[in-house]
Amino acid sequence: MADKPRFFDDLAGVAGGAVSALTGVREEMNAIVRSRVDEVLTSLQVVRREEFEVMRELAAQARIGQEEAERRMAALEARVEALEQHLTGGHQHGTY
Repeated sequence: MADKPRFFDDLAGVAGGAVSALTGVREEMNAIVRSRVDEVLTSLQVVRREEFEVMRELAAQARIGQEEAERRMAALEARVEALEQHLTGGHQHGTY
């Protein structure tokens, strides 16, 4: 009967080693799959979500800057027109 506990200890050791080996194989497979997916996405020129979010934020900032520039341009045009009218005495000089 002394062999029976040792048998179970050996069996438990083998099972633990198998679980450890399977965990390592799983991690290795995950790394390989991730690598292949990265290669495929790169070859398809697909943008990652993080990169997309950065570019979307940059585009939003550019849009805000453009809108501000358009407002400033309209204000400057209005000032130039007012100055021109002031300098001409409010009369339009033109050829007919």
